[in-house]
Amino acid sequence: MIITGLRGVGKTVLLGSFREKALSVDWVVVEFEALKHSELDFRMELFYKFKSALFELSPRKKWSDRIKNAASVLASFGMTFDPSGNISLSLDVEALEGKADSKVLTLDLTELFVALGEAAADAGRGFVLLVDEIQFLSTEQLEALITAVHKTVQRALPITLVGAGLPQIAELAGDAKSYAERLFKFVDIGTLSLEDAKEALRRPAEEENATFEPDALEKAVAVTQGYPYFIQEMGSSIWATATNTPFTLEDIHLALQQYEANLDSSFFRVRLDRATPLQAAYLRAMAELGPGPQSAGDVAKVMGRESRSLGPTRAELINMGLLFTPSFGYAQFTVPQFDAYMLRRYPELVVPEKRPRKSTRS
Repeated sequence: MIITGLRGVGKTVLLGSFREKALSVDWVVVEFEALKHSELDFRMELFYKFKSALFELSPRKKWSDRIKNAASVLASFGMTFDPSGNISLSLDVEALEGKADSKVLTLDLTELFVALGEAAADAGRGFVLLVDEIQFLSTEQLEALITAVHKTVQRALPITLVGAGLPQIAELAGDAKSYAERLFKFVDIGTLSLEDAKEALRRPAEEENATFEPDALEKAVAVTQGYPYFIQEMGSSIWATATNTPFTLEDIHLALQQYEANLDSSFFRVRLDRATPLQAAYLRAMAELGPGPQSAGDVAKVMGRESRSLGPTRAELINMGLLFTPSFGYAQFTVPQFDAYMLRRYPELVVPEKRPRKSTRS
């Protein structure tokens, strides 16, 4: 399964729920946050994750032949980034030559997953790989994971994957492997319903002997637009600023300043910290047009630039996870209400001057 959605809708929280469910049936959990790293680093991180998982599957002294085989395949996999074999020595087994050592990621990961799945089946347990921010995997890394999981499904082995990522992951997975849409169930999560959002604010308050006046609750929910993270922040801000209960409409208005300040200083700002002035200007121009999908041409027009010249900037923002492409030629913020934040942060749109091209003459 792959969970998709914007920032702040609870994808990571759901991964935590899958973790608890897996542990409750005695499966081994392998947690992995995808980063934009090289294939070498990707291999190294998987090696250490699965090394720990093998020891969790069974104590070293109780390893069956299947588990020893998986350890040997893992040692062989380790040789692909550490030819000296020093890292693999920690497994205390001989590397299995010819298995997971081709340096072709798809082949190696598939052989590793099959060996791990066979070991888990032999132990009467299973492995679940929980991958957060899965959209940050390269095409090759994503293809390798999909292929490996596909092979374990074909062989009915107890090793599976649950991923969480931004909306573009469904398209990325399909591009990596055409059968990804059949292999995985893609579940898109978004805002809470009106009643659920009200309940999310009302119930914790009632547990502390506090209540909302009806219009105050309506206003609080309207501000959050039903996004789980925003509801949490709204509740915290009301609790910090209100002096009496029931909470009134005036209390909500008083809490709004702290609510926005808290979001601006953490949830929103951290997304923008890595942006260059031109990237920030692109985001500000999008905010000028509104929260929904915006065409590349319209954004360029607001910035007074040609759309083609801004293509690399747009691609960089998608690569950074700040934008996604819901349809061809359009981009949208991955963070809810990011348009309003950009307008608060940059009251005026300032587009950096074009840098003159360097002369190629000698």
